[in-house]
Amino acid sequence: MPLFITDEIFLLHRAKGHPECPERISSILDYLAVHEIWDSLKQIPARDATEEELLLIHTRAHLERMRSRAKEAPLWLDADTYMNEDSHAAALRAAGAVLSACEAILSGKGHHAFCLVRPPGHHATPQQAMGFCLYNNVAIAARWLDRKVLIVDWDVHHGNGTQEALAGDPKVIYLSTHRWPFYPGSGAAEETGGGNLVNIPLPAETSSEEFLLNFEKGVERAISKLRPEFVLISCGFDAYREDPIGGLGLSSEDYGTLTHLVRDMTGDVPIVSVLEGGYALDGLGACTAAHVEALR
Repeated sequence: MPLFITDEIFLLHRAKGHPECPERISSILDYLAVHEIWDSLKQIPARDATEEELLLIHTRAHLERMRSRAKEAPLWLDADTYMNEDSHAAALRAAGAVLSACEAILSGKGHHAFCLVRPPGHHATPQQAMGFCLYNNVAIAARWLDRKVLIVDWDVHHGNGTQEALAGDPKVIYLSTHRWPFYPGSGAAEETGGGNLVNIPLPAETSSEEFLLNFEKGVERAISKLRPEFVLISCGFDAYREDPIGGLGLSSEDYGTLTHLVRDMTGDVPIVSVLEGGYALDGLGACTAAHVEALR
């Protein structure tokens, strides 16, 4: 039974008309309930990330800037990234939720977990919020774990923030499959970070079959560099074929296949999966269900 973590505070972070909206979470929860998956999940509470934990990745200047801007909210940090009165609290809880899941697994309460959190995190750099992201949830967890970690990022966008934060870290391998060229402009195959980055850029309209083939090869390359003791998944669902932003060709069932590939190829080491993107409200539930079922 996979662990499942979410919190009502994630529904309070919102800006009118923005695709990164509370309905992303509510549509997933509704689907899991209707399809009788909810009761099969072991729910655990989330906590806030501490300042010390945020500083594992982010600069003190970034933390101070986020606190200051939170007092001025609502506002836009850039053309894509907003804060309302509840956004900073939600971001602290999102980062802390991932750490709560890691703590639960390390204490023997489960083997895999899915964190249904927002705002997402993989675009947040050590010194900057961007791309809907305030703090980098997965990068913080990777550094906090302080062991051999494979980060698998199958969001349609490259996780530039995760790459910048962890490039060259000998305990981390970062694998990203993403549409390219595309926002945020990083993620070329030759970006290797001294050996711990595996970037697999894919053209728009890449088919499901081609995506899965490239993904499997990418996992092989990643684990040949570092045999992981823990896996973190930046679980974006915007490579789904109906996503209004994505432009790739995955089906909802493919997210189950991706998950099984990771489990099989890593020897079923512990996995904590963390929601990133995904904006097709009619498909998010099915994508999540396929992923969560494969974590059983």
